[in-house]
Amino acid sequence: MVAVAILAAGRGSRMKSELPKVLHTLSGRSLLDRVLDSCSFVHPSRCLVVVGFAAEQVKQALNAREGTEFVEQRQQLGTGHALQQLLSPLEGYTGDLLVLNGDVPLLRPETLQKLLQTHQTYKNAATFLTAQLEHPKGYGRVFCDQNNFVQKIIEDRDCTPAQKENPRINAGVYCFNWDKLAPVLPKLSAENEQQEYYLTDVFPLLNRVMAVDVEDNSEIMGINDRKQLAAANDTLQARVKEAGMEAGATLINPDSITIEETVKLQPDVVIEPQTHLRGNTVIASGSRIGPGSLIENSRIGENVTVQYSVISDSVVKGGSQIGPYAHIRGKVELGEACSIGNFVELKNSQMGAHSNAKHLSYLGDTTTGEQVNIACGTITANYDGVSKHRTQISDRTKTGCNSVLVAPVTLGEDVTVAAGSVITKDVSDDTLAIARSRQVVKKGWRLKRH
Repeated sequence: MVAVAILAAGRGSRMKSELPKVLHTLSGRSLLDRVLDSCSFVHPSRCLVVVGFAAEQVKQALNAREGTEFVEQRQQLGTGHALQQLLSPLEGYTGDLLVLNGDVPLLRPETLQKLLQTHQTYKNAATFLTAQLEHPKGYGRVFCDQNNFVQKIIEDRDCTPAQKENPRINAGVYCFNWDKLAPVLPKLSAENEQQEYYLTDVFPLLNRVMAVDVEDNSEIMGINDRKQLAAANDTLQARVKEAGMEAGATLINPDSITIEETVKLQPDVVIEPQTHLRGNTVIASGSRIGPGSLIENSRIGENVTVQYSVISDSVVKGGSQIGPYAHIRGKVELGEACSIGNFVELKNSQMGAHSNAKHLSYLGDTTTGEQVNIACGTITANYDGVSKHRTQISDRTKTGCNSVLVAPVTLGEDVTVAAGSVITKDVSDDTLAIARSRQVVKKGWRLKRH
């Protein structure tokens, strides 16, 4: 049985923000959400979040996570003090306690699994993550025997020159046997320069404390300011892009591209520079995205090209061409082999296979059939000032340039709309619709000068 405690009470004053540090976002998700996700493999029997600064805001941010318990730390007096607040909520609990920090968002589940497995295999009182740094200056050193059992921890300022050569430092991620930890927590003292209760002071009071080195030191990166947040984002992006390329995607100039972990790239996808992929997006094989495109929460079919365009919350089926400078948003569904071109916007619309809208048009709340051609400057006027209405354009229909379709309106199959028409009534199949004033030419119209 494993419980998880996440320390999330601090303000994070170096972030220079009214937003609690743990709620700052990293690649679209809060630091705290990322920490919670990293330990989800444990399926914890209890999940306790220690809150303090802006406690209600943190609670509200986690409302969607069922089973999360909140423990308040009214004064932030150190990590030991934070765990002392768990004595009452965990009274009678007899399992292990995994302790994480809400501002350390890059831990891999595999690393935590290794920590927990080591802790339980050796039946330790405590097991914690350590890292071996090339430049450990400023960090307390962890001294272990040949079996990685901890002998002592010495703060950097108290180390002798020889001890400072030890590269192993405490990463601040712990697993405790709660039965052994709970009795010693009240014995902690704040008799130190910071007047705080240090959790590491429990180690001399526990029998069998073990260290586990992380394989990738970037996993233990803590976020204390905006620079570290940016550095964490770089680390996360490097992981995601490496995984994408290993899976068979080509990234041209990866440093200019951003990809969230939730994005799925199939083999033989090409991502061009200055492209950004977010949310639950899937790019199918053979598609070429970019340059200069943003796609979020969308599914892109096979062999699609997207140039300098924005696509959100939509589906684009195979063989389609998007852009340059197209905007597709709000539950659009494009059929096979469609073409959406320069400065065309689609919103909440469906378009059948082999249909085109190549220039300067807006289709909102529109259902378009197959083999339809939307000419330059076609607009669906879908809003009457009170409600939105739909436009239906049937198979093989063509609109002329600068046409306006005033919804609600239906165009039948094989309709041609004359250029410059304003269509306000339904049009039956196989017809030409002309709705414009007759041209009048008046001679001698030039302004007379006196």
